[in-house]
Amino acid sequence: MTTDHGGGGNAHTEPELSDSLKTFGAVLKALREESGLTQEEFARRVRYSAAYVAKIEQGKRFPPGDLPARAEEVLGPVGLKVLAAAARSLTRRAVLASWFRQWAGVEEEAISLYAYECRAVPGLLQPEGYVRAVFDLRLPPASEEQIEREVASRLDRQQILSTNQNTAFSFVVEQSVLERRMGGRDVTGQVIDHLLEVGRRRNIEVQIMPTVQEDHCGIDGPMYLAETSSHQWIGYTEGQRSSNLISAPKDVSALLQRYGRLRSQALDCRATVKLLEQMRGAL
Repeated sequence: MTTDHGGGGNAHTEPELSDSLKTFGAVLKALREESGLTQEEFARRVRYSAAYVAKIEQGKRFPPGDLPARAEEVLGPVGLKVLAAAARSLTRRAVLASWFRQWAGVEEEAISLYAYECRAVPGLLQPEGYVRAVFDLRLPPASEEQIEREVASRLDRQQILSTNQNTAFSFVVEQSVLERRMGGRDVTGQVIDHLLEVGRRRNIEVQIMPTVQEDHCGIDGPMYLAETSSHQWIGYTEGQRSSNLISAPKDVSALLQRYGRLRSQALDCRATVKLLEQMRGAL
């Protein structure tokens, strides 16, 4: 599986430290030192651990979105403007595997985004506990630092669900993915609660494909589809240690046909809510 949709990635997809993360860290360090604060003093005043601040300054950790707001009183109005500008220059694709970044760019700008998953909960829908379970189980094993970077990257990438409110999101997920209980009972409960919460948003549809479904056209595996602002459709598929960006109209048309049929074969949104509530109660 991969680093960014459902699974935990492979050794050759280890994300690289980006120049933008290093630059942000250097800016933060310069502003902190200009204010005459040690890392420990700054961390205490912005309510983060000193170790966390140190990793941000080293470019090893993606900064949380609320860091500039927390630092306003510490750095002053000018420092806040500088830090906010540095934050805007960051790309949430900074720590994504190089082969995934092209699709991630398409995903960020899409006006429609569809996903079918039969392996794991789609990356955009994973709560933090599930994300950590995925990366903790990755083989070959990753270091704690790698896991922290990738968890932060995935959670940051999920912001498009909130920020892209004019984008129509559709997710079809196999029931068996939830029945697997990746990460244990508590994590599965978090996943179901998150799916129920996200599915209440007016621009997001979540549908469960029941385990028993004799008419099922998703036999070829997971697929992702995005409509650009110019109304061009682009597809994306993944396999073991591989990925494929699909732009040929004939091939994209085939994926759209399959996805449309999958939506009709899956439980509708109301039935999905009912099933998820039943599964939650049975945990």
